[in-house]
Parts: sequence; C-alpha cells; structure tokens
Amino acid sequence: MKSLLYSLSLLMLVISSAWAESSRMPLRPAFDAEQRAWLKENPVLRVGLIQQAPWVQRGQNRQLTGANVELMQRLLEGMGVAPDWRLYPNLEALERAASAGEVDLAPGLQQTPPGLRIWHYSMPYLRVPHLVVGERSGSGAVDIDQLPLEQMVALRSPSQAAEYLERTHTNLRLRATPSERAALLLVLNQEVSYAVLDEASLSLLLRESRFSSLSIVGDIGLPQLMRLATRRDQPLLSGIVDQTLQALPARELEEWRETWMPLRYPQSTDFVGFWKTLALFFGLVLMLGATALYRQRQQTRLLERGLLGARGELDRHQQAAEALRLSQFSIDHSTVGILWVNWDSHLRYANRAAERMLGYASGELVDKPLSQLEPGLHMDRWLSLWKRVREQDEGSPSFEVDCLRADGSRMPADVSLSFLRYRQAEYLVVFLSDVTERRRARAALEESEARFKGIAGNVPGLVFRLERAGPGQTVNFAYISEASQDMVGWPAHELQREDRGIRSLVHPQDLNSYLNSQTLALEGESDWYWQGRILTADQEVLWADIRTTARPLGNGRVVWDGILWDITENKLAELALADSRARLRELSAHLESVREEEKARIAREVHDELGQVLTVLKLETAMCELACAGQVPELDERLASMKRLIAQLFQLVRDVATALRPPILDAGIASAIEWQVRRFEERTQIPCLVDVPEHLPHLPDAQAIGLFRILQEALTNVMRHAGAHSVVVRLWQEAGSLCLSVVDDGKGFDPALRKPGQSFGLVGMQERMLMLGGQLQIDSQPGEGTTLCARINLDEEIAA
Repeated sequence: MKSLLYSLSLLMLVISSAWAESSRMPLRPAFDAEQRAWLKENPVLRVGLIQQAPWVQRGQNRQLTGANVELMQRLLEGMGVAPDWRLYPNLEALERAASAGEVDLAPGLQQTPPGLRIWHYSMPYLRVPHLVVGERSGSGAVDIDQLPLEQMVALRSPSQAAEYLERTHTNLRLRATPSERAALLLVLNQEVSYAVLDEASLSLLLRESRFSSLSIVGDIGLPQLMRLATRRDQPLLSGIVDQTLQALPARELEEWRETWMPLRYPQSTDFVGFWKTLALFFGLVLMLGATALYRQRQQTRLLERGLLGARGELDRHQQAAEALRLSQFSIDHSTVGILWVNWDSHLRYANRAAERMLGYASGELVDKPLSQLEPGLHMDRWLSLWKRVREQDEGSPSFEVDCLRADGSRMPADVSLSFLRYRQAEYLVVFLSDVTERRRARAALEESEARFKGIAGNVPGLVFRLERAGPGQTVNFAYISEASQDMVGWPAHELQREDRGIRSLVHPQDLNSYLNSQTLALEGESDWYWQGRILTADQEVLWADIRTTARPLGNGRVVWDGILWDITENKLAELALADSRARLRELSAHLESVREEEKARIAREVHDELGQVLTVLKLETAMCELACAGQVPELDERLASMKRLIAQLFQLVRDVATALRPPILDAGIASAIEWQVRRFEERTQIPCLVDVPEHLPHLPDAQAIGLFRILQEALTNVMRHAGAHSVVVRLWQEAGSLCLSVVDDGKGFDPALRKPGQSFGLVGMQERMLMLGGQLQIDSQPGEGTTLCARINLDEEIAA
C-alpha cells in the first residue's frame, strides 16, 4: 500500500515539474563578444556522461533521462548550442576521452588533484551529503562519533566515504560491501546497525518497498560537491559555463533536486488535496490490510533469515568439501610417497606418488602385503617394527631400504614411519622418498674424496684444510694428508688432534711469527702465507713454506685450503747466497774505505810534496827574474812563460787534491754539500737551490764521504742526461736519520727500463748506500724530472 502511495506521489511530482518547466523563463547569461563568437563557431558541444541512476539513465524509448541530462539541457539552451551526448561506463573512461580531445564538458564531477590536470572545474552547483541510515525508532538522530564498538556500520568500499571514515573515525567498526544495496540489506538483516550512503543512491533505493522501514538518522559530514568540468585547453568554454550557472535560478536547482533525489515518502502535508481525496478510498483498505501486511512482513523476514542461514551453512559445507578436495589433490600429487599400512602389514591406501615410484597402476597397491615391496619384511619383523613405532615418543624412525618395483627392479628409498589413529583403527603411515639421485651423488662424492686423497697423498708436500664454523669459533684442521708421515714423521691423525696441529711442529724461535701471521689471516678471513723453521719427529730442522687460500662460505663459516712445502734446500741456498752477498758488500765497503784513505793520502802528498816543489820553483824563477830583468828580452819572455806554467801547475795540483778528497769535508758535510753545489752551478750555469741546516751532528768520515760522493754522482747525472733548468738540493735530519735529496726538472726516465751496462752510476750509488746501511730511492717519470733521496741512519749518540 505504501509503495502505491509513493508511486502516486512521484507521479504528481513529475507532473508538477513538467508544468514548472513549461513556465520557466529562458536563461540570459551576460556573454561578452568573444564568448558569443566562440559559441557561434561551436554550435554543438560534446557532453560526456557517466551512465548511473539517477544522474544518467535510458528511458523506455531509449531516450536519455536523469538529473545531469536535465541540467545540461537547461544550460545548453541558455548557451544557444546543441548537445552531442557521449556515454561512458566510468570516470576513468571519461577522463581518457577528455585527454584524447573527444569530450568538451561533463556534468556531475567532483574536484580531485589528478582531475585538475585534465579539467577546469566550475563552482559547485549541488551538495550531495553522505547519510547514515538505520531502522526507524524513537531514538532520534545518531551521532556517529559516539557509536559504541558493538554497533557496526556498513558502506560500499572502496569509496570516498570509506576512506574518510577510516581516517577520521577510528572508533567505528566498518564493514565493507560491494554496493549500497548490499549495505542496506545488511541493516535489514540486522547484521549491522547502520549503513552509510550518498543521497543520490539512497533516493533510488528507498523507492523499493523492502527498504520502507529504514530512515535517515544522521550525516557523516562529508558532502559530495558536484561541479561542471570543462577541458583545461578551452578556457573560454569554462567562463561561458560559469556565467550560465550563475544565471540559473536557485529555485530551479531545488525543484530539480526534489524531482530526481526525493528522500522521504509523501506525507499528508505535502499533497493536502490529493490526500483528502484518496483518504476515504484507502482508509478502509489500510485498516483491513494492516494486520495482513504486518504478518506477511514478519513471515517474510523469518523466511529471509532462514534462507540466509541455510545459504551460510551451504557455503561452509562447500568450503569444507573444497578444502578436502584440495588436500586430497595435494596428497595425490605430492613428491613423497604415502602408504597407510594396517597391523597385518597390508596396504590400505597409497597416493599417486607412491604408485608412480613403485610402477603400479592407480589402486593396484591396495590390500597388497608390505613384504611384496620389501621381501625381507616378514610378519615377525613387521610386528616388532609396529610395536617399536607405536611406543616411540621421540619422533618417527627413518632408514634407507631398496624397494621392489612392479617390474622387479630395485629403487633406493628413504623410509620414515609414523603411527596414526583414525577413528577406531590404527595405522602405520610410511613415507617414501626416492633417493636414487642422492645415492648417486653420495657415490660420486666418495669417488671424488678418494681421488682427492690419492692426489693429495702424492703431492710433494703436506696438504691440509682449516675450518671455522663461525665468528669466534675454534679453528680446526679438518684434513691433513698422509704425506705428513714421510715429511715430518707424524701421522695425519696425530696432527689433527686439537692440542697439536702444525703449530706443534714450529721451531720455538719462529713460533711468534707463525701465530701472528695465522691470527691475521683468521681475523681478516684472508689468505695465509708463512715461512719458517719446523721440527720433525726426529728433531730435524726443516725450512717450511705455508700457502693457503681462504674461501668464505657465508654466516661466518670460512675454510682455508693450503699446502706446506719443504723448502730446506732452497732456503739454505738462499741463506748462503745472502751471506755471500753480505761478505761481498763488507769487502766492497772495506775496499771503498781503503780507496778513500788512499785518495786522502795521495791528496796530502800531492798537496804537500808537489806544493813545496812548486813553491821553491816559483821562488827560483822570481830570483832569476830579479837578477836578469831587462838584460835579455828573450830570457824575460821565457821567465814569464815559466811563471804562467807554474801557476797552472799550482791550480792543477789543487784540483787533483780536491778531486781526491775535498778539504771542505773537514768543515762538515753541510759545508761540503753547499761548496759542491756552487761549483756545479758555476761549471754548468744551471740555477741551484741549496737547503742545509746550520747545525748538524759530526758524521763519521765514511758516512760523510759516502753522502758527498752520492751528491757528486747525482749532479754528474743531471749535467749529462737530465737537460734540467733548475736543481734543488736539500739536507735534513729526521727521526734518527740524515736525508739528502736532489730534485731536478729535467726530462726524467723510467727506472724500470734502465739498460744493463748504461746505469753503473745508479748501481754504484745504491751499493754505496747499502754499504753504509742506508737506503736510496729514485722516483722519476718521463717528462716529469727526477727525485733522488738518500737516507742513512745515525748512531744514537750522534742523533742525540
């Protein structure tokens, strides 16, 4: 009855709206000249519509009707253009069409950040609230912020309202539904207390009789603001739409809203005349049918609830059956064979994996005795195994057997047993895994290990492996080859003891270097190298060389594979060669010392003896010149020539004495270096910078002469080969050492490409520094000059 009343009232509303339309005045927006010209150039506008009641829908004659259609017809009439309607299933399709330039404007859109890149939105022309709906009661309005936790709210999700309530009302228990209709059905079935719907959807659903008991009880405070959207690349159209909307009377918007989104059933105060006319006709019908309608609704509710319960129970049964089918499918297609065996050793069940492993057809294994698969499993042995597994609590026993296939071949299998009680019966569950590949891999591993041990046993050295299980764990010798017996006199198992290892063989004097190198390798997880002496079981001293390669295996586990070589012969030869070189260097140093002493002696004799003779000769020449001066012109010329020769001879004697041993060395190495550099500068015209300290300790003659000779040889190389424009010579004391550097800006050279027989000067300097116990470093690059640095160690007393 109430639905009939509603239909009649809706008919009256439509008639009144049609009458209102006929009496409406035409819209007269105030367009400027540019806007009017644009409308004249575009007489047809493409209007994008999303088909959704009550906004856009098709009538019985396939004509478009709805709130947005009526609004756009009114606005386009005011613009003086015709519409080209284009329907789209959803907002995404509409926005794609707008991006492709297929749509000019669209009504009924909400402003969103992504949409701002496509549309220009008008001011909102309609506010569509989200309403709270519940069953009618005398409780009045509902404050959604004060709802208790036991009351649940249903709404369509995903939706704008769902996101808003989840974010701002954490006190609510929300239940997501696929549609607004489903949310209202949950309220009718009393599965939830309230439902949240937008006004447009609610106006449609409340027209259905089954929702007549529901009413609006609140508002969540989230309105949908409906706007007209135009493409962003048409700013003129945007202004035209805004002016047309401003020209639309607010009264028409209210009438349009009441026509398409009525939210209440017609009351007596709405249509007084119509109600009075129909009240007498329907009064008696309402009184007679009220009771019948109430009872019918109660029975309908009971039937619906029973139907929903039956559907839920049916769904649960279907889910259980589906789970059972999935479990059976998983068991049948498992890679592990499963057998259920009764106490009499006969099979009661075999999955498909077991049948495939053993070569039987489906169902062929059932009722066969287990002894057919394992001939050695007679009844007494089976009962003993049954009892042991039945009473065992620690876990299922497992072992390997060779099962007999249907074709008579053997299959190695890993067997695991488990006891099972099912209802009133007891079974032994046998799990079979084919280990053919594992057995092959094990055989290959054993073969590989045997091959490795054979190779390691014939290597002329001791092969070993160190293993560490994790950070901070003890490092153990996992393997030592049997060559240890022949090499050091100890068997491998003896050296693998935790208190032995290779460190027990190391000579006491070399133990610290062994432990230090091993610790560095273990802490850094790096390769390990060591050379030192070891003692055999007979206390024979051998020189050993250890080389290992580290391999991290993850999680802190590291192994070191290495070999210990006997290098006694090579080491003894090396030591003998080093001793021979040391003796030769001592002999060379002695010869150099003797040579310098001989040079000093010759320099003194040349200076003293020749100097005296030349002095007497000069005096005699002077006396002759005094006695015979002016008497014989030829004699005067001879005496003058003799005086020049004597002066040259004096200079030659001084040069020879200085070359043999410069007297300036007696004044100290700093003065000698500065003197030598100035002589070089005068002779070559190459600018030189000298930097020597004012106070230096007095050096022994050997060290002073050695540094001076190295400076002479370095400056000679600069003059002959460098082609330098400047030279810097520096002498300084540093950390108990005396350093001399010679730096030039010449053409440089590659020290690694020195040709044999053409670098005796450099070799001589290096040998001289080695004899003095010092170091000589030469740094040079082609085109970048050369730097020579000589460093000698000072005695502690001198350095102090």
